[in-house]
Amino acid sequence: MLLLHGGPGFSHASLTAFDSYFPGAQIEYYYYDQLDSGLSDKPNDPDLWDLQRYVEEVEQVRKALGLDATDFYLYGQSWGGALAIEYALKYGQHLKGLVISNMMSSIPAYNEYAHKVLMPAMDPQVLAEIQSLETAGQYDDPRYEELLMASYYVEHILRIPPEQWPEPLMRDFASYNHGLYVTMQGPSEMGASGKLLDWDRSGDLGKIKVPTLIIGATHDTMDPKHMEWMAGQVAHGRFLLCPNGSHLALYDDQKTYFDGLIRFIEDVDTGRFARD
Repeated sequence: MLLLHGGPGFSHASLTAFDSYFPGAQIEYYYYDQLDSGLSDKPNDPDLWDLQRYVEEVEQVRKALGLDATDFYLYGQSWGGALAIEYALKYGQHLKGLVISNMMSSIPAYNEYAHKVLMPAMDPQVLAEIQSLETAGQYDDPRYEELLMASYYVEHILRIPPEQWPEPLMRDFASYNHGLYVTMQGPSEMGASGKLLDWDRSGDLGKIKVPTLIIGATHDTMDPKHMEWMAGQVAHGRFLLCPNGSHLALYDDQKTYFDGLIRFIEDVDTGRFARD
């Protein structure tokens, strides 16, 4: 399995929970930092920050690893899920299986969910202060981060007390490529406004023919009902809900997450998946 991290601009460090599960299940997996992220080269060239160019980058990695439809599972978390969808639509013939983790197939639908569901559930005074800071462009104000951590991150990003967040994850948050992230995702943590603003592949999901696992979580920033719907749109889909999880359900609903993920791989490998 080739693992595509989130962001854009974060790194494989946020995925190191795999180290506690995949070796024991005898699943070979590859960490990979996308260009301008983590340990990869950093030309820091905005002209390279393009979704289709990243798809071609994944294809080059696949070729270098010698993976093909007999053994190649592609996993994408958050932004990595969008990248994995794009890869499957263009290079699906090389895949044995696909995993989309905590990512909707439409950024407009994600923004609508944030505005109609997530924001109204927040304390109105807190939300008003966050929106005031965003309107003023004060995304670097320590108060902005403080409000988000207390009222949004611990509810929808990782439902663990901040002081207990895993060290690799904290390291990733401290060192991500901010310019790349803002260019693609936008500066707000409560919706997208960057180059991905109009990205929507909901109408193309039926073109994905390989066995596909969609993972969602009850408390995610992404709508779990939409992700369940996605599993019914691909040709051969399965939905896994992490009832206690959030956007990083691989940490805060870990057993459900990895039990379901490993079961999917085993079912595809043994032919049981086709009988779902």
